Amino acid sequence: MDGSVGPMRVLVTGGSGLVGRAIERVVKEEGGGREGETWIFLSSKETNLVSAEETRAAFERHRPTHVIHLAAMVGGLYRNMRQNLDFWRNNVHINDNVLHTSQEFGVVKVVSCLSTCVFPDKTTYPIDETVMHSGAPHESNYGYAYAKRMIDIHNRALFQQYGLKYTAVIPTNMFGPHDNYNIEDGHVMPGLIHKTYLAKKEGTPLQVWGSGRALRQFIYSLDLARLFLWVLREYDEVEPIILSVGEEDELTVKDAVDAVVEGFGFEGEVIYDTSKSDGQIKKTANNAKLRKYRPDFKFTPFKQAVKETCDWFAANYDSARK
Repeated sequence: MDGSVGPMRVLVTGGSGLVGRAIERVVKEEGGGREGETWIFLSSKETNLVSAEETRAAFERHRPTHVIHLAAMVGGLYRNMRQNLDFWRNNVHINDNVLHTSQEFGVVKVVSCLSTCVFPDKTTYPIDETVMHSGAPHESNYGYAYAKRMIDIHNRALFQQYGLKYTAVIPTNMFGPHDNYNIEDGHVMPGLIHKTYLAKKEGTPLQVWGSGRALRQFIYSLDLARLFLWVLREYDEVEPIILSVGEEDELTVKDAVDAVVEGFGFEGEVIYDTSKSDGQIKKTANNAKLRKYRPDFKFTPFKQAVKETCDWFAANYDSARK
């Protein structure tokens, strides 16, 4: 189902970011788009979605029938710890503006992007879609986590009051080309990639923050993009769906470090700075719901995805976000 009358006009907010660029590649280069569809990739440079007026102007301009909502104020562990208020306020405004304006303009379907940080800190594992609101999130990034949870509340209320089937996906740790490789404020994988690139170039040891024992499930941005298209067209629930590799593919941060080291052919010393926080040690997610719908979906092997991302970063070092 795509629920639309006539051709789809898909507005992708956060269109110049990690997932937006991956969706653009899948649509334009892998044949993921369909005849008659129009895809609009909106960047924060064009429209400040914190502003209701600018959000409305973008919808007036583009008149979407469908929206993939990726735009957010995002950052890694340490930036979240410093700026919980900013993460809460900016994301609440962005999400309310996009969802409310979509409703106002008769958008058929919105697929928003959440994060596994929405889940309770103290819970049983593996986590599934049903436990999102059953406890407080981890204290390190509660501002961002609660703002993202509110998308689910908004979607439920839209369905209850207006019958709209807007939904959300919950990916695990994403990485790939066009990420934000900022070492101070980025996420774990792009930060590691940037640090390893510099350590190899400068002949210095690789300094990893934390002990390396934290566990994560990683999803390649291109795999996530392919799944986003499926959710937009086929997934017919309001309840969110976790998009992730299985529990058996959970890795330690040290495993990720080893893959990046191998991806760059780095032969220097690796030092783990245990004075730095590991963040949440574990947030294992269950992808049974995804597998029920897509039992045959093939994820890109982790080391291959890491190698492709390292190669992209090296080739695009000067222009990459960092």
